[in-house]
Amino acid sequence: MDGNRLFVAIDFSDAIKELLVRLNPHLPGVRWLEPEQVHLTLSFLGQVYADEEELFRGKLQTIRFIAFFLPITGVGVFPAKGKPRVIWAGVGRGHPQLFHLKKKVQEAALAAGLAPDLRAWHPHITIARCRDVSVEHVRPFLKTNSDFDAGLTRLESFSLYSSVAGRYTRELEVKAN
Repeated sequence: MDGNRLFVAIDFSDAIKELLVRLNPHLPGVRWLEPEQVHLTLSFLGQVYADEEELFRGKLQTIRFIAFFLPITGVGVFPAKGKPRVIWAGVGRGHPQLFHLKKKVQEAALAAGLAPDLRAWHPHITIARCRDVSVEHVRPFLKTNSDFDAGLTRLESFSLYSSVAGRYTRELEVKAN
């Protein structure tokens, strides 16, 4: 299939990314992400044909939003029960601006003829991926960092990315008004 594997995400400052990467406890079976891979996914679109991507880019560029602050606090795992697959940093709860921005991105996908990402959304920042580890294996890390708080970060843009073999390329950046 021609086209790109696409997702829309919010990036963070290098300082925030480095802070998250430094949490790495170097556990066997846990692969910490590189700073350039750290982001908050707003929508995963999968493989998108070139003509659909062009239309989607145009729709994304019409999105208007104001910059807002988001807390980066706490750590956890997905799934909540069973063997963890992802270790994440939290972004708090109930941020209307964040949910409104996600809604606008989903509407842009629909307007471009793309299937929106309709899975339940639990905003988070993936910081590590786990392979065949038990929750007991990561529990000391979770306990040690239960009060992790990187403070507030100002979000002024979101980006469209393509992904090839775990490498992300920014295709478009949309800035706040």
